[in-house]
Amino acid sequence: MLTSAEIRATTFTVTRWREGYDKAEVDAFLARAALAIDTHNPLSTPEVLSARFEPTRFREGYNQRQVDEFLDRLAQAPQ
Repeated sequence: MLTSAEIRATTFTVTRWREGYDKAEVDAFLARAALAIDTHNPLSTPEVLSARFEPTRFREGYNQRQVDEFLDRLAQAPQ
């Protein structure tokens, strides 16, 4: 199981010249996931897998592959 500290410590490569995910939206989702663990009410697998983030173009974003891989790891973590 991922801890809230591990979620909060997660970082992603920032994209500049290719499409990424909106950094603020990803950060807000990770904060929500960490808080859910802290309050002993972790997000369900469907909640994690249904997370969607606005794609970025012409501005910085997070590497989509890295974010998607982390979400898969979070969704597979035992609750």
